[in-house]
Amino acid sequence: MPATTWTSPCAPCPRWPPRTVSRCTCPPCGSRRIPGAELALALAAALLAVILVFAMVRPHGLPEAIVAVPAAGLLVGTGVVSSTEAGEVIGDLLPVVGFLAAVLVLARLCADEGLFQAAGAAMARLADGDPRRLLGGVFVLAAATTAVLSLDATVLLLTPVVLATARTMAVPARPHAYVTAHLSNSASLLLPVSNLTNLLAFTAAGLSFAHFAAVMALPWLAVLAVEYAVLRLFFRTELRPGPPAHPPNPAPDIPVFVLVVLAATLAGFVLTSFYDLSPAWAALAGAMVLGARGLSQGHSSVRGIAAAVDVPFLLFVLCLGVVVHAVVTHGLGDAMNRLVPDGTSLPALLAIAGIAAVLANVVNNLPAVLVLLPVVSAAGPAAVLAVLIGVNIGPNLTYPGSLANLLWRGVVHRDGMRAKFTEFSLVGLCTTPPALVAAVVCLWAVIG
Repeated sequence: MPATTWTSPCAPCPRWPPRTVSRCTCPPCGSRRIPGAELALALAAALLAVILVFAMVRPHGLPEAIVAVPAAGLLVGTGVVSSTEAGEVIGDLLPVVGFLAAVLVLARLCADEGLFQAAGAAMARLADGDPRRLLGGVFVLAAATTAVLSLDATVLLLTPVVLATARTMAVPARPHAYVTAHLSNSASLLLPVSNLTNLLAFTAAGLSFAHFAAVMALPWLAVLAVEYAVLRLFFRTELRPGPPAHPPNPAPDIPVFVLVVLAATLAGFVLTSFYDLSPAWAALAGAMVLGARGLSQGHSSVRGIAAAVDVPFLLFVLCLGVVVHAVVTHGLGDAMNRLVPDGTSLPALLAIAGIAAVLANVVNNLPAVLVLLPVVSAAGPAAVLAVLIGVNIGPNLTYPGSLANLLWRGVVHRDGMRAKFTEFSLVGLCTTPPALVAAVVCLWAVIG
């Protein structure tokens, strides 16, 4: 490598005099000063922007991987990211992606066995024509679905059932649809398996499965309370009760076998954490049991199960990790180091969560968590979980905040419900700031 002239002292060593070295590391502190870093950052940032815009627009329904895979290949081919670095990033993400694949299949098999249809029938029966009762039922169901089966199940499988239930009851669907949108993000705080961002933070925080759930239980409950109060107030006009439904809705046929398998799978998550194994093994076991039953009874098909894995999306996640790594190592990481406060005081945790929320709405929550976790990991679990609160609640502000928002928009649009960007952001502006503050205060109270 050609010699590089230090034209200015690096930030960690302001007294280090300018000199010429033939390596890319400042000897006293190890800070990297890579020749052409500005150009590399510009290329990586531009590719990240293209990927995120494509993911939001998805022209002709094309998968995000169509852009993400070539972008990652270009960065490796041009030397912006070495093949070794790319391999390490992909290796770190593989367990997370493997779990995601298993949970996607598990959620699809639950739908094939009639779990969500039964849940919709139970909600309609308990609501008895009252949209306020239905709102409460959707809250409970969406929170449980997101926590156990992840946010994708809430968006893709529960939302259509909620829309159909509201239509059957002849009540406005909009308030209840917004519950599934918001809780697919904010209700994913409870368990490490509830969200892809959680799995990444879970690893960085160094907590056990049970410890993570115990710490996040109070913030989770606080967020649900804030979301329920604000959404009920925001949609109060559309939630005015009408006459009770007559005749009453029939009792749903509860799929007991599916609920037993889900309970066993949840217990498996705890056990795998105890033995330092990936939770993907527990999810895979649950999927195999339900898959065998579904195939034997004709409820599921091999093609449907294979489609549920969503290989293009998994490739997208892996390649996005490589692109974000390039952005971080060539400048964004240093910028975040200067911006993110040190310590775990309440003001510091609020600032960390706020920065994470803003960054999630600028670059999407998955890149945001990949950027911020290396910055805050040294500060301990409290800072890591503050980032998680920001990237899980913050996306409720705008559609680009999370891929779940974009999936939800597609689901409701196909059902005939229009949810404009301005309306989505207005609802999010009412719920997100108080939910964010409530969650961080509860986190600080639990950990502090």
